[in-house]
Amino acid sequence: MALRVAAPPCCLDPGYGYVHGEMRIAFFDLDKTIISRNSATLWIRFELAARRITVRQALRATAWLVRYSLGATDMTSQIRLTIASLAGQREADLRERTQMFHAQHIRSLYRPGAIATIETHRRAGEHLVLLTSSSNYLAEEVCRDLRFDDYVCNRFEVDASGRYTGRPIEPLCYGSGKVLLAERYVAARGLGLDRVTFYTDSHSDLPMLEAAGDPAVVHPDPRLRRLARQRGWRTLDWGTP
Repeated sequence: MALRVAAPPCCLDPGYGYVHGEMRIAFFDLDKTIISRNSATLWIRFELAARRITVRQALRATAWLVRYSLGATDMTSQIRLTIASLAGQREADLRERTQMFHAQHIRSLYRPGAIATIETHRRAGEHLVLLTSSSNYLAEEVCRDLRFDDYVCNRFEVDASGRYTGRPIEPLCYGSGKVLLAERYVAARGLGLDRVTFYTDSHSDLPMLEAAGDPAVVHPDPRLRRLARQRGWRTLDWGTP
């Protein structure tokens, strides 16, 4: 069966801003970093309101998110289960729903400090990349809104008929998988992770923070706040919308 990757990157130009040995890349997490809320929680409510999921499914997914926020679990298995649940559905339908979701629930959540920081990196001529565990559909919308150059995220396998197989494009963009994908991204531009800045709120992004040349934490969760103090990482307040 012929397969394709769902949606190409939204970068304006694959070589934008690249000068060998000089370019810097600024990676930004999305949930609770650029935006003030967790998009997964909002998505559950969005799907429940449209009766595309049941109350039981919504409660189960919410429980996973609560355990994740408390550091009691990682999201790898839940991400895989969510992608598996898409098997047989049309990619076009999910893209359309995500565009509506973004317009109704995400666009109003950008932190003012995030907007200012993005502009600072842009004026410095740096390459702006969204690095998120969200889907490529949501990442693409945010990328357009904020004029990012590219995004790195979770993507789903789609068959020749335009329907999901239920499998992710490996590796997952989460935890150590984020580091691997970021490494591939910068290596394709002749760089190493020592040339990147990375902004995030979450302890789950610790592998990427440790790998980045310039790590910074934004509205960090309690575990990450303690660790940031120990490591001497910048801790930033980007405000609320």
